[in-house]
Amino acid sequence: MIRTPLRPLARILEARNRGENPDAIERENLRLRHEEMRDRARRRAEGRLLVLAGVFILAFGVVGGRMGVLAGTEPSEPTTSVAGAQIFAQRADIVDREGRILATNFDTHSLYAQPQQMIDPEQAADKLVEIFPDLDRARLIKDFTGPRKFLWIKKKLSPEQKQAVHDIGEPGLLFGPREMRLYPNGRLAAHVLGGTSFGREGVHAAELVGVAGIERHQDARLRDPAQAHEPLRLSLDLSVQAAMERVLFGGMKIMNAKGAAGILMDAHSGEVVAVASLPDFDPNDRPALPTSGSPSDSPLFNRAVQGVYELGSTLKVFPVAQALDLGLINPETMINTKSPMQWGKFRIRDFKNYGPELSATKVIVKSSNVGTARIALEIGAKRQREFLEQLGFIAPVHLEIAEASGSTPLLPKNWSDLSTMTISYGHGLSISPMHLAAGYATIANGGRRVTPTLLRDPTRAPGERIITEATSAAMRRMLRQVVSEGTASLGEVPGYAVGGKTGTADKPKERGGGYHKDKVISTFASIFPAHDPKYVLVVTLDEPVETSGSEARRTAGWTAVPVAAEIIRRVAPLLGVRPEIEPSPLAVISLTSN
Repeated sequence: MIRTPLRPLARILEARNRGENPDAIERENLRLRHEEMRDRARRRAEGRLLVLAGVFILAFGVVGGRMGVLAGTEPSEPTTSVAGAQIFAQRADIVDREGRILATNFDTHSLYAQPQQMIDPEQAADKLVEIFPDLDRARLIKDFTGPRKFLWIKKKLSPEQKQAVHDIGEPGLLFGPREMRLYPNGRLAAHVLGGTSFGREGVHAAELVGVAGIERHQDARLRDPAQAHEPLRLSLDLSVQAAMERVLFGGMKIMNAKGAAGILMDAHSGEVVAVASLPDFDPNDRPALPTSGSPSDSPLFNRAVQGVYELGSTLKVFPVAQALDLGLINPETMINTKSPMQWGKFRIRDFKNYGPELSATKVIVKSSNVGTARIALEIGAKRQREFLEQLGFIAPVHLEIAEASGSTPLLPKNWSDLSTMTISYGHGLSISPMHLAAGYATIANGGRRVTPTLLRDPTRAPGERIITEATSAAMRRMLRQVVSEGTASLGEVPGYAVGGKTGTADKPKERGGGYHKDKVISTFASIFPAHDPKYVLVVTLDEPVETSGSEARRTAGWTAVPVAAEIIRRVAPLLGVRPEIEPSPLAVISLTSN
């Protein structure tokens, strides 16, 4: 901007020539400059006022329009406090291997109150207590007559309850849509399914989240909107599961056991066809977590996976199989079984005196602790641990339920020669029945490692080879003899050639200090048909005692074995395994020329 000088030289000189005062020129120019500055400031202020007035008019117009819209609509509770957040309530179904529903969704309603809209709060409280006896009348009246503008009363309502609340006629009692998880088979496969609960909640929706079992392990998959209409297919067979649970429950009661576990597994793929833990629960009404006592006393405790036990003589098949595979023995190798076997201050004894020696086969059939211990010594601690690690006995079992992380085996602090011997016959190493089932499947299926799974996958590839086909065949013959002429004679099921191994282990005291004398864990690990195994069945009973005879009997041969036999008798036809004449043992003999 070009400013006019206050004392222009030309005018000053001209004024002096005329005899005028030059200061008058400066004062006049200063006056004109100030008037110009004033006018400019006024125009700028007037422009700003016009803009501000326009903004205020626009803002008040928007607010007024919004208030008009709200005045013409019904009030509603916001579903979330975060702008733009959305609650997805839809959850995929869970089905068995045949597509039958195990878990699905059910449309229901929630009940909430807006006390400021209530006509008669006391009467409403009285009526609600009649419908829901668990509600506190005094607390309801306090909430209804207090300053609260919103409160939940019931998160889930049955159709009958909704109708009863509707009949009260109280405008301050309102319903919100809900989607809840429904398990139509009740307690069936409860420990596999686990259960759900509500996560984020709003009036018009609630988030379903898994809290246990496969619902929790596969929570992201089940909540994925892209897969909401594609059910999660499990390896379980609903019919087989129901049959096994029924027999297992009856066996637990007959044998006076505190608990029981059963696992039926495909010997080749590792797919779990049925798995049960008793006592169980209804996932539709999942009980609260225990706050005192032993976790194993809770029905939420999964004995098939979380139950880490010394499984006794069922482990004897593994050192014998390893020794066969290493070429240290053959089925007819004679083993020193003189009892007791002294090792320092420790003595290893057999249940009976089996004489000075037994063949390797008879060590399994008769279940000799001494014979198994001597075979394990030949193997050595290092090789034994490596073999058990290959079988998956050193790490938690891999299974698609949240509780699988709690199946960490209990290992000896120092894997000494003594530990090697005691582990060989099932003491000093604690594993879950699921570990045991996978191990037996590996031994019986031709020697391929099996990793258990609850998901249906027909294309699953075989695992790595652990033992040779020949070793596997020899072990199958041994396991068959345990049933046909050994400790598991009550496990015979005509037409199905059952093979297996019993195991009875004294139960350790919870606070240490040794073992109980009258409490055991009895287990029967079995395969069928023994000559061509298709399935592995493991039955474990916690503190069983059979009292039909003159004295109490607790060994697996009297408790777990007959229960397993009845399960096989019931489920084999459901699995499509037809009874057949067992091949003659001579079929395995090959003729050679000298």
